[in-house]
Amino acid sequence: MNEKLAINGGPPAKTTPNIHMFPGGMEIGEEERKEVLEVLDHKYLFRYYGPEDFPSKVRQLEVDFARLIGTKYALAVNSCTSALISSLVAVGVGPGDEVIVPGYTFFASAAAILAAKAIPIIAEVDDSLTLDPADFEAKITDKTKAVIPVHMRGAPCDVTAIMEIARKHGLKVVEDVAQACGGSYHGARLGSFGDCNAFSLQYHKIITSGEGGMVVTNDERLYDRAQNYHDTAACWRPDRYGLPRYEGEVFPGENYRMSELAGAVALVQLRKLDGLLAGMRRNKKRIKDQIGDLPITFRRLNDVEGDTAIALIFYLPDSRITARFADALQAEGVGAACIFDKGIPDWHIYAHWKHIIEKVTATPEGCPYTCPYYGKTVEYSPDMCPNTLDYLSRSIHIDIPPQMTEEDCDMIAKGITKVAKAML
Repeated sequence: MNEKLAINGGPPAKTTPNIHMFPGGMEIGEEERKEVLEVLDHKYLFRYYGPEDFPSKVRQLEVDFARLIGTKYALAVNSCTSALISSLVAVGVGPGDEVIVPGYTFFASAAAILAAKAIPIIAEVDDSLTLDPADFEAKITDKTKAVIPVHMRGAPCDVTAIMEIARKHGLKVVEDVAQACGGSYHGARLGSFGDCNAFSLQYHKIITSGEGGMVVTNDERLYDRAQNYHDTAACWRPDRYGLPRYEGEVFPGENYRMSELAGAVALVQLRKLDGLLAGMRRNKKRIKDQIGDLPITFRRLNDVEGDTAIALIFYLPDSRITARFADALQAEGVGAACIFDKGIPDWHIYAHWKHIIEKVTATPEGCPYTCPYYGKTVEYSPDMCPNTLDYLSRSIHIDIPPQMTEEDCDMIAKGITKVAKAML
């Protein structure tokens, strides 16, 4: 006989409080404090100079980050949006270009394309909830310049297929690794495959500096161009006022520099990354091992070992039951949610990108949509990626903080089992 659900008055399966999903943020402590106070004590808040000669925390972060990812270069910036824009500009995206982006990613992935003066083309995700290679290739036109594959909710996209398609059509690849820092694909860290790639250090991410981002690449010219765009003052150059060393090295850019305070925090957080990943992977495995026989379908992983395990996602057979299933889990004390609900705005889902669907721009000219270099008309609609909406509307999502105990994991598994037996 099935246990009475908590939503119907039964006892909840999970009686411990849910832990905030700030993996690195919840670990901020004495080490971060020491690094920040060192910066303050030396009054060295700006990476390029201060009142005394002092080693830059931001520079050390870049060295350590590049070593961890396995790339030649890393550039610290003030956000992942800045990292995406700098990467797109570095690879040559501009007016008249199209850039393909999946319909399930944070809005900033698409907004960065517009900031680079290009046109976002929205493509389907598959059952991995990452870019569908087949739809990616189907969306390529003579205007396509680049693709942004997003390693969404901590898991790698189909890197092999996407890279093969991109190279076949001569496209640039900018990996969006905002939600998957430290993840891997076939043994290589995510962010080491594309031409110029972006990471986030925002507070919700695996490791954090509150706000912040990283650009990584193996191409020295792309590194120079990203540096130039992120620092229009050209402080990074050996002679900031000197003539360009090669055509395209120096051009007007923005100011996306990271401060030494953010760099100090991120430097410590980077040292904690592998421990955080180990905790999330351990917790996710413990839960999955207990619910594998239920009539649910786990999100497909392109590389199980490379998953950062920030979330447990599974599909239900019918979208009509998903909201009720999530409500029942919440009553059991499990922090669960249905990913897509038409009535709840979520900027991670393209159908809620109202200001892109309606092609809203800051000024009435309508650029870049009306750019003469583009010469086409792009149309968007909330139902343009039906497969994406189907997967998301049947998905149950549960965060997996690394700070959970074995008891927490067992209670979550019990709650899922209890609800599934009663409702499926």
